[in-house]
Amino acid sequence: MAETAAALRTVAHNVRAARLRAGLSLEELSRRAQVSKGALVGLEKAQGNPNLATLVRLADTLGISVSALMQGTTEARVRVVTEDAVAPLWTGERGSEARLMLTTSGPAPVEVWRWRLAPGEEYPSHPHQAGVVETISVTAGRMTLVVDGTEHPLAAGQTATFDGDAPHTYRGEGTEPCRLIMTVHLPPGPASAN
Repeated sequence: MAETAAALRTVAHNVRAARLRAGLSLEELSRRAQVSKGALVGLEKAQGNPNLATLVRLADTLGISVSALMQGTTEARVRVVTEDAVAPLWTGERGSEARLMLTTSGPAPVEVWRWRLAPGEEYPSHPHQAGVVETISVTAGRMTLVVDGTEHPLAAGQTATFDGDAPHTYRGEGTEPCRLIMTVHLPPGPASAN
Protein backbone atom coordinates (compact mmCIF):
# COMPACT_ATOMS: atom_id res chain seq x y z
CA MET A 1 0.00 0.00 0.00
CA ALA A 2 2.81 2.42 0.85
CA GLU A 3 4.36 1.89 -2.63
CA THR A 4 1.02 2.65 -4.30
CA ALA A 5 0.55 5.83 -2.28
CA ALA A 6 4.11 6.96 -3.06
CA ALA A 7 3.59 6.23 -6.78
CA LEU A 8 0.35 8.24 -6.76
CA ARG A 9 2.11 11.18 -5.06
CA THR A 10 4.82 11.07 -7.74
CA VAL A 11 2.19 11.06 -10.53
CA ALA A 12 0.33 13.92 -8.82
CA HIS A 13 3.49 16.02 -8.57
CA ASN A 14 4.55 15.28 -12.16
CA VAL A 15 1.12 16.01 -13.68
CA ARG A 16 0.87 19.34 -11.88
CA ALA A 17 4.47 20.31 -12.75
CA ALA A 18 4.00 19.41 -16.43
CA ARG A 19 0.66 21.25 -16.56
CA LEU A 20 2.21 24.38 -15.08
CA ARG A 21 5.25 24.17 -17.40
CA ALA A 22 2.84 23.97 -20.35
CA GLY A 23 0.91 26.98 -19.00
CA LEU A 24 -2.37 25.08 -18.90
CA SER A 25 -5.21 25.56 -16.45
CA LEU A 26 -7.00 22.51 -15.06
CA GLU A 27 -9.93 23.35 -17.34
CA GLU A 28 -7.75 23.54 -20.46
CA LEU A 29 -5.88 20.30 -19.69
CA SER A 30 -9.22 18.64 -18.98
CA ARG A 31 -10.60 19.76 -22.35
CA ARG A 32 -7.52 18.83 -24.37
CA ALA A 33 -6.93 15.46 -22.70
CA GLN A 34 -10.64 14.58 -22.50
CA VAL A 35 -10.28 13.83 -18.78
CA SER A 36 -12.83 15.27 -16.35
CA LYS A 37 -11.73 18.28 -14.32
CA GLY A 38 -12.77 16.45 -11.15
CA ALA A 39 -10.49 13.53 -12.01
CA LEU A 40 -7.61 15.96 -12.64
CA VAL A 41 -8.18 17.78 -9.36
CA GLY A 42 -8.20 14.44 -7.54
CA LEU A 43 -5.12 13.26 -9.37
CA GLU A 44 -3.16 16.42 -8.52
CA LYS A 45 -4.14 15.84 -4.88
CA ALA A 46 -2.82 12.26 -5.10
CA GLN A 47 -6.32 10.83 -4.83
CA GLY A 48 -7.96 8.23 -7.04
CA ASN A 49 -6.48 5.54 -9.25
CA PRO A 50 -5.87 6.72 -12.83
CA ASN A 51 -5.99 3.99 -15.47
CA LEU A 52 -3.56 3.54 -18.35
CA ALA A 53 -5.83 5.29 -20.87
CA THR A 54 -6.04 8.39 -18.65
CA LEU A 55 -2.27 8.50 -18.15
CA VAL A 56 -1.69 8.13 -21.91
CA ARG A 57 -4.14 10.96 -22.72
CA LEU A 58 -2.51 13.25 -20.13
CA ALA A 59 1.02 12.43 -21.31
CA ASP A 60 0.09 12.94 -24.97
CA THR A 61 -1.56 16.27 -24.20
CA LEU A 62 1.36 17.47 -22.09
CA GLY A 63 3.86 16.32 -24.72
CA ILE A 64 5.72 13.98 -22.36
CA SER A 65 6.03 10.25 -21.85
CA VAL A 66 3.82 8.16 -19.58
CA SER A 67 6.88 7.22 -17.55
CA ALA A 68 7.73 10.91 -17.12
CA LEU A 69 4.43 11.12 -15.24
CA MET A 70 5.27 8.10 -13.14
CA GLN A 71 8.98 8.29 -12.37
CA GLY A 72 10.82 10.34 -9.81
CA THR A 73 14.11 11.95 -10.68
CA THR A 74 17.00 9.71 -11.66
CA GLU A 75 20.62 10.73 -11.71
CA ALA A 76 22.25 7.46 -12.77
CA ARG A 77 24.01 7.28 -16.12
CA VAL A 78 22.87 3.70 -16.53
CA ARG A 79 19.46 2.47 -15.45
CA VAL A 80 18.75 -1.23 -15.17
CA VAL A 81 15.11 -2.18 -14.76
CA THR A 82 13.89 -5.66 -13.86
CA GLU A 83 10.49 -6.67 -15.21
CA ASP A 84 9.31 -7.95 -11.82
CA ALA A 85 10.14 -4.57 -10.23
CA VAL A 86 7.71 -2.74 -12.53
CA ALA A 87 4.00 -3.05 -11.85
CA PRO A 88 1.77 -3.62 -14.89
CA LEU A 89 -0.12 -0.53 -16.06
CA TRP A 90 -2.72 -2.70 -17.73
CA THR A 91 -3.87 -6.23 -16.99
CA GLY A 92 -6.44 -8.19 -18.94
CA GLU A 93 -8.97 -10.70 -17.69
CA ARG A 94 -7.06 -13.60 -19.30
CA GLY A 95 -3.62 -12.76 -17.90
CA SER A 96 -2.45 -10.18 -20.41
CA GLU A 97 -0.37 -7.29 -19.13
CA ALA A 98 1.60 -4.25 -20.22
CA ARG A 99 4.59 -2.91 -18.27
CA LEU A 100 6.27 0.41 -18.99
CA MET A 101 9.89 -0.53 -18.37
CA LEU A 102 11.54 2.85 -18.87
CA THR A 103 11.68 6.00 -20.96
CA THR A 104 14.79 7.47 -22.47
CA SER A 105 15.56 11.09 -21.70
CA GLY A 106 16.13 13.87 -24.20
CA PRO A 107 14.06 16.09 -26.45
CA ALA A 108 12.35 13.13 -28.21
CA PRO A 109 11.96 10.40 -25.56
CA VAL A 110 11.26 6.73 -26.29
CA GLU A 111 9.13 4.54 -24.02
CA VAL A 112 10.04 0.85 -23.79
CA TRP A 113 7.16 -1.50 -22.92
CA ARG A 114 6.95 -5.26 -22.31
CA TRP A 115 3.61 -6.84 -23.23
CA ARG A 116 2.10 -10.27 -22.75
CA LEU A 117 -1.11 -10.88 -24.71
CA ALA A 118 -3.22 -13.94 -23.93
CA PRO A 119 -4.84 -15.67 -26.91
CA GLY A 120 -8.03 -13.85 -27.88
CA GLU A 121 -7.43 -10.92 -25.52
CA GLU A 122 -7.03 -7.43 -26.92
CA TYR A 123 -6.16 -3.92 -25.88
CA PRO A 124 -7.69 -1.08 -27.91
CA SER A 125 -5.66 2.15 -27.78
CA HIS A 126 -6.98 5.59 -28.56
CA PRO A 127 -5.02 7.60 -31.14
CA HIS A 128 -1.97 9.41 -29.75
CA GLN A 129 -0.86 12.92 -30.61
CA ALA A 130 0.50 13.52 -34.12
CA GLY A 131 4.15 12.50 -34.44
CA VAL A 132 4.00 9.49 -32.11
CA VAL A 133 5.44 6.36 -33.77
CA GLU A 134 5.08 2.86 -32.29
CA THR A 135 7.25 -0.15 -33.05
CA ILE A 136 6.23 -3.66 -32.04
CA SER A 137 8.70 -6.58 -32.01
CA VAL A 138 7.12 -9.97 -31.33
CA THR A 139 9.49 -12.20 -29.37
CA ALA A 140 7.18 -15.20 -28.83
CA GLY A 141 3.78 -16.31 -30.09
CA ARG A 142 1.48 -14.52 -32.50
CA MET A 143 -0.67 -11.40 -32.47
CA THR A 144 -2.75 -9.19 -34.70
CA LEU A 145 -2.05 -5.48 -34.87
CA VAL A 146 -5.08 -3.51 -36.03
CA VAL A 147 -4.32 0.00 -37.26
CA ASP A 148 -7.17 2.19 -38.47
CA GLY A 149 -9.32 -0.90 -39.05
CA THR A 150 -6.73 -2.91 -41.04
CA GLU A 151 -5.42 -6.16 -39.51
CA HIS A 152 -1.72 -7.02 -39.63
CA PRO A 153 -0.80 -10.52 -38.38
CA LEU A 154 2.59 -10.70 -36.64
CA ALA A 155 4.57 -13.72 -35.43
CA ALA A 156 7.73 -14.22 -33.38
CA GLY A 157 10.68 -12.62 -35.13
CA GLN A 158 8.60 -9.96 -36.88
CA THR A 159 8.61 -6.21 -36.19
CA ALA A 160 6.07 -3.62 -37.30
CA THR A 161 6.04 0.15 -37.01
CA PHE A 162 3.17 2.60 -37.47
CA ASP A 163 2.03 6.13 -36.79
CA GLY A 164 0.27 6.08 -33.43
CA ASP A 165 -2.17 8.88 -34.27
CA ALA A 166 -4.68 6.36 -35.70
CA PRO A 167 -6.90 4.06 -33.63
CA HIS A 168 -5.01 0.82 -32.96
CA THR A 169 -5.51 -2.48 -31.16
CA TYR A 170 -3.19 -5.27 -30.04
CA ARG A 171 -4.75 -8.78 -30.00
CA GLY A 172 -3.22 -12.08 -28.92
CA GLU A 173 -3.61 -14.99 -31.36
CA GLY A 174 -2.93 -18.73 -31.39
CA THR A 175 -2.85 -21.01 -28.36
CA GLU A 176 0.11 -19.55 -26.44
CA PRO A 177 0.61 -16.06 -25.00
CA CYS A 178 2.26 -13.54 -27.31
CA ARG A 179 5.22 -11.62 -25.89
CA LEU A 180 6.37 -8.40 -27.44
CA ILE A 181 8.53 -5.36 -26.90
CA MET A 182 6.87 -2.10 -27.87
CA THR A 183 8.62 1.22 -28.23
CA VAL A 184 6.72 4.48 -28.36
CA HIS A 185 8.71 7.26 -30.02
CA LEU A 186 7.44 10.63 -28.83
CA PRO A 187 7.81 13.84 -30.81
CA PRO A 188 10.03 16.55 -29.38
CA GLY A 189 8.54 19.45 -27.43
CA PRO A 190 5.13 20.06 -25.89
CA ALA A 191 1.94 19.07 -27.66
CA SER A 192 0.38 21.79 -29.75
CA ALA A 193 -3.05 23.21 -28.99
CA ASN A 194 -5.97 21.26 -30.41
